Amino acid sequence: MAQNLTKPTAEMRLSRFVIEPEEAEAMRRERGLPAIRDLLRSLVPAAQLLARPPISKYPVGAAALGVSGRIYIGVNVEFPGVPLHHSIHAEQFLVTNAAQHEEPAILFLAVSDFPCGHCRQFLQEIRSAGQIQILVTGAIDDYRPLSYFLPHPFGPSDLLHEEHPPPRTPLQQSDRFRGGNLQRDCPSGFAVADGEGRVYAGSYTESAAYNPSLGPMQAAIVAYLATCNGGGGAVGEGIVAAALAEREGATVSQEETARTLLAAIAPKARLSVHRLRAAAGAV
Repeated sequence: MAQNLTKPTAEMRLSRFVIEPEEAEAMRRERGLPAIRDLLRSLVPAAQLLARPPISKYPVGAAALGVSGRIYIGVNVEFPGVPLHHSIHAEQFLVTNAAQHEEPAILFLAVSDFPCGHCRQFLQEIRSAGQIQILVTGAIDDYRPLSYFLPHPFGPSDLLHEEHPPPRTPLQQSDRFRGGNLQRDCPSGFAVADGEGRVYAGSYTESAAYNPSLGPMQAAIVAYLATCNGGGGAVGEGIVAAALAEREGATVSQEETARTLLAAIAPKARLSVHRLRAAAGAV
């Protein structure tokens, strides 16, 4: 496979995880590209520089164009000292970043390497899965539909009876403490705060296949890193407090895994846990 980790030039470097439509159009014109989607390929190496892979030393970067005209960046994030399943994949980061900015749908996605099985599953459960076109830089010359990478998908509808509507998926969620999950009784949200009083929130996104799910703490870390523009130093540097909100008596609880990850990245941060009761008649 062709080497796709090219060294970005200074002008290709990124300082943030969201590019507004006006700036994206200006970048397209400056580079003489025919369409915005053609810009994504050149942003992938720059995205790789924002990755946090202290374990694998393998930076993955992704850039996507939403129907809004915004470009979203995603990177992989790894956490030393905890099990590997706590890691955030670049595609998960990107989808969560887009959802947190209320993006209606993703149209084009460029990534530095082939999406792993978890990410193919994660992508195929979002609302715009049928529209997404994917380009693997250095390996595929043009965009291909998601079905090219996952020809025989498994999704939420496979777990539900016909009379039940499909659950909300990552890009269908709008409220901060949202839980578009299949269990229906385990929505959860997580928030971290820095020393300046700024709060970064995320919510649980459950996959029909369970293991590709993204926990609320990882989603909050996405918000933290995306807002801080990648910053520098350790991932949890600057986090002084955190809060978990989840339904009382939920089938799935995030508390223990949240404590484990928080202790690894911000050991001095205090964690408060809030058990919420569902309103009468709530689903």
